[in-house]
Amino acid sequence: MATPAPRPRAYLTEYAEKTVVAHRACLTQPQNRNDTRAAAAGPGPAEAPPTTSPARPLPAEPDGLRDVCGRERRLVTRTRERHAAVHDLLAAGKSLGVISRILSLDRATVQRFAREPDVAKLLVKATSRESSLDPFKPYLNQRWNEGITDAAALHAELQARGWQGSAQAVRRYVRPFRQLAAAPPPAPVVPKARQITRWLLSRPEHLQPGERDQLAAIQDRCPHLDALAGHVRSFAEMMTGRRGEQQLEGWLAAVDADDQPCLHSFAAGIRRDLQAVTAGLTLPYSSGAVEGNVNRIKMIKRQMYGRASFGLLLID
Repeated sequence: MATPAPRPRAYLTEYAEKTVVAHRACLTQPQNRNDTRAAAAGPGPAEAPPTTSPARPLPAEPDGLRDVCGRERRLVTRTRERHAAVHDLLAAGKSLGVISRILSLDRATVQRFAREPDVAKLLVKATSRESSLDPFKPYLNQRWNEGITDAAALHAELQARGWQGSAQAVRRYVRPFRQLAAAPPPAPVVPKARQITRWLLSRPEHLQPGERDQLAAIQDRCPHLDALAGHVRSFAEMMTGRRGEQQLEGWLAAVDADDQPCLHSFAAGIRRDLQAVTAGLTLPYSSGAVEGNVNRIKMIKRQMYGRASFGLLLID
């Protein structure tokens, strides 16, 4: 008898990508060059205190929450204020619909803030969003330091290089530079979350040498992603070797002991259908062929009775 066909790999991909999104901001933070040089040089004689102070303090390095001037980003401030307002109104007994009208926010937005008691998780999601401008930021910093400080001119240059974003996005990015003597070095260009996830879930021998190097550098920068890679490898070995009955419980225990909230959700889902998942990771049988035939029959049925026609999508 065929066993149910759980799709642990598909779900693992989903939860792994969520972890990558949550920690992608770690990869955008430039490493402290002074600390790197000191570590490379090793211990040395104590240095004398400086006799003069610098003419102007260096700006704080961007960490996702602050801009290049060290100020909290407006997105971060707005997220904090909305989260506090939503939870204050919830504590006062207001419903989500009422809160939506009071704050002039979409109900789905209010619900997202209401479901998350910790604003830090919302800030991670807000500051880790990928931007189509990311690959062009080094060019913008270079052109700014060459004297091109007009946002419209910079936007025109980006359009000539194939970027299709708005001038407002460019203006918003270069605005903090106007308070600095020069544009600071841009944060390193980070691969997209989906690309990093693909590397994590691919066999190492299937990756190009450059991709393996990038993945190794990513794991060095972020301990959470390094731990995620270890869990993914262990799961892949268990799945390809059909050792679910011997190793699944140990893998679940290792995930529970680690600081991986997204994988905790994945593990909880496995435990809800533990018997079927264990069988799927151990036995050579699957109901995939049966489900494929059922899907083919349904498709033929829709074609025969006109249920796949475009006319059903038209509104009278």
